[in-house]
Amino acid sequence: MAAESTLLLFRKWDLSQVGIKDLGLKNVVSLKPVLVPTSFGRHEHAKFAKTQVNIVERLANNLMHFGRKHAKNAGRMGGKKLRAINIVGTTLDIIHLRTGKNPVEVLVRAIENTAPNEDTTRIAYGGVVYHVSVDIAPLRRVDLALRFISEGVRQSCFSNMKSVEEALANELLLASEGSADSFAIRAKNEQERIAMASR
Repeated sequence: MAAESTLLLFRKWDLSQVGIKDLGLKNVVSLKPVLVPTSFGRHEHAKFAKTQVNIVERLANNLMHFGRKHAKNAGRMGGKKLRAINIVGTTLDIIHLRTGKNPVEVLVRAIENTAPNEDTTRIAYGGVVYHVSVDIAPLRRVDLALRFISEGVRQSCFSNMKSVEEALANELLLASEGSADSFAIRAKNEQERIAMASR
């Protein structure tokens, strides 16, 4: 049991026990102890301040983009932060029931496994556009990992009776194991394959 002074996420999960194995992500995945993962958007206008936002809150923020395909903040989840936080809280409970592990550790492993290392960019040289492979900054790696995970959840819930919480728990468990059944793992592999072809 954690000490009395330790803040437990949702009064259940101790973030101090969770370690980050991927050294490239150590400075951009925040695991600072919070009771409820919400920063009320204080980080929004400061450069690189989202590195200080708890990773569970960043997942909830990504889940709010749950409307029309190319309109991120529209649709039935636009701006519903409390609902997104409740979805993440229930998902963590489901993961703990299935695995017996600290669910935040499963989330961190999923992010480490789905964060791509390479991407392509366009370079115009003499009127000709080339696609060139580039390394990705650590902060963008986390952004892409969270985007892939939430996109996988959206796709598996669409026209399906499965609940969002169940779909998110499945996606995180598959991604944390590095399974090819995970949408996020497939999206990462596809991006790295295209980047490798552009080297």
